[in-house]
Amino acid sequence: MKEATSVVEIEGPGRQKRARQAPTIYDIARLAGVNASTVSRALNNPDRVTAKTRKLVEVAAAELNYKANHFARALPTGKTQTLGLIVADITNPTFFDIIRGAGTTAAARGYTLVLAESTESPAMEMTVARRMLGSVDGVILASPRMGDDQILDLAGEKPVVVINRDVKGVNCVVPDVDRGISQAVRSLAGQGHRSVLYIAGPEESWMSGRRWEGIQAACDWSRLVASRLESATPTVEGGRRLARDVLVAGVTAVITYNDLLAIGLMQELQAAGVRVPETISIVGFDDIFGADFTSPPLTTVRSPVHECGVRATGRLLEELAGAYKVATAALPVETELILRGSSAPPN
Repeated sequence: MKEATSVVEIEGPGRQKRARQAPTIYDIARLAGVNASTVSRALNNPDRVTAKTRKLVEVAAAELNYKANHFARALPTGKTQTLGLIVADITNPTFFDIIRGAGTTAAARGYTLVLAESTESPAMEMTVARRMLGSVDGVILASPRMGDDQILDLAGEKPVVVINRDVKGVNCVVPDVDRGISQAVRSLAGQGHRSVLYIAGPEESWMSGRRWEGIQAACDWSRLVASRLESATPTVEGGRRLARDVLVAGVTAVITYNDLLAIGLMQELQAAGVRVPETISIVGFDDIFGADFTSPPLTTVRSPVHECGVRATGRLLEELAGAYKVATAALPVETELILRGSSAPPN
């Protein structure tokens, strides 16, 4: 193949100079011997051309060192082939698998994923989302902290999918916590515990409230006393700060909003000479990477966060393709108890 790069003539005082321009789909079309419209389909919707044609276009594009300009392409189409993902806390390992699941699913469909965090702030979350809307085709909100009305306002401008929260009128992917919580509470009851303390997450967290409802129902069924302790900071340090309050509560079993709280609580109790699980059993939530690195390894309710990322992105892409609108109910994914060494019969 002969190179078919566009050039522009530049007049100079001595002689003309030839300056290279970035290759276009028309250059690819000439080199591959096809129409420009065929090149566009092969690059943007490869399933709409034959494998032979797609190969011709790919070889020509590679030879010309063609780089797609998604934002230039967005001018006539309004599409950037970019999705936004906003997470509550980028340092929380819970979101790692959501990001990976969303990213691989987006890439498989020719989309780029742009990541941002809200630092657990509803105001920051709205600011970031507003900034994103102009440069992405749709947004995924993972554990959003803003109100339902604000989420619906965003969904009125661009397609939105929510993870870890059920918002009527918006596509949602929500872990079904009842199964995992029921298993955890039944396990504690079977070990001889008679009371369970729930360490809640941030007030703005819809999922924290949902987990508390599940714990109350499961404890009522198993005839355990359920109580609640507030925590505004769902981190390891937040768990450490609550150790004294947990001891004052006088319970033998604790279920935390997430694994980070559980790990911090366990570390602080052990530093104070309190034995886990002999004196207090601790159960976390999410089964993050490293949950089994503690001593003893952390019992936790596994939430399929990778699957949440995959399903949320798939649902957003379906909506963008016009094949799918808003569901009447959230798409559930199952949770399960992972039994390890931090829970046992009390002394």
